Amino acid sequence: MTAADDRGRPRWIRMERSYRAPTDRVFRVWTDPEELPRWLPDRLEGSMAPDSRSVLVWRRRRLPIDVLEVEPDSRFVARIPRGEADATTLTIRLEPEGYGTRLGLEDGPYAIDTPAGLEAWAEAIERWTEALAQLRAYVDFSVDLRQRS
Repeated sequence: MTAADDRGRPRWIRMERSYRAPTDRVFRVWTDPEELPRWLPDRLEGSMAPDSRSVLVWRRRRLPIDVLEVEPDSRFVARIPRGEADATTLTIRLEPEGYGTRLGLEDGPYAIDTPAGLEAWAEAIERWTEALAQLRAYVDFSVDLRQRS
């Protein structure tokens, strides 16, 4: 397949990280309405319960999230609307790794055949990289890396 043939194919973001914290702790900070704002958004509107719509709120941004599936201590699946007709599916998988946790993140698909789609994919890579670093700081070291003004 040439690069030209590959342009229209949707892209996925896939990341893996290891944390010292146990799986139940890492799961809780993704799904507990009181824990999530301590490392990701400034605040949460909603519950993060299955079949609910919540909104992650930052100073200059609001991100709706539809929670689709929650399997305690192992899996979290949500739909993230990204514009008028687009949405991506976020899947977080957790597995015990020694005394800690192995996290797998998958987010997509992103249509990169337009400049807007390519920009959304690139921004999501940057945001997920930052979010997973913030998660590690919070669950492993009890530190909040987010900038506050």
